[in-house]
Amino acid sequence: MASQTRTTGNPVLRVPPASPAAAAAYFGASLAFHADVSDVATALESGGDPGFVVLDSRSTASWDQGHVPGAVHLPTALVAEQAAGLLDPAVPVVTYCWGPGCNGATRAALALAELGYQVKEMLGGFEYWVREGFAFETGEGPRRRPADPLTAPVDADDCGC
Repeated sequence: MASQTRTTGNPVLRVPPASPAAAAAYFGASLAFHADVSDVATALESGGDPGFVVLDSRSTASWDQGHVPGAVHLPTALVAEQAAGLLDPAVPVVTYCWGPGCNGATRAALALAELGYQVKEMLGGFEYWVREGFAFETGEGPRRRPADPLTAPVDADDCGC
């Protein structure tokens, strides 16, 4: 009980951590629903079929401003009526929108799941794709910006996660 008394005022431990089994279930489930930008980029750059399709759920103006190379453009509002014509239901879909402050990719993922697609959301969205230094396409052609040292390692190929 001494540890309970010590942690009462601690905002981090005010609610105790979950049991290891509950934590494993939660984090395992999280990975079933999410992919990070670096993992998506690595899979796309591997040279073969990555086993999934990337879907940009933003507007046409946003798509023209920049998008992941090879992505399918399908705005969230059009998923229900156009997904069947653009996506193979046997191929998992990874959705993205602008970034962590936007839930368009989440809404697109929900709409796709309701249509029977296997789907994950790319954490960080287009913002982190660009900030991590990956190539992107615009209405004017391909581009790439240097990696932001606050979001990606600048002296290594990966962060070691």
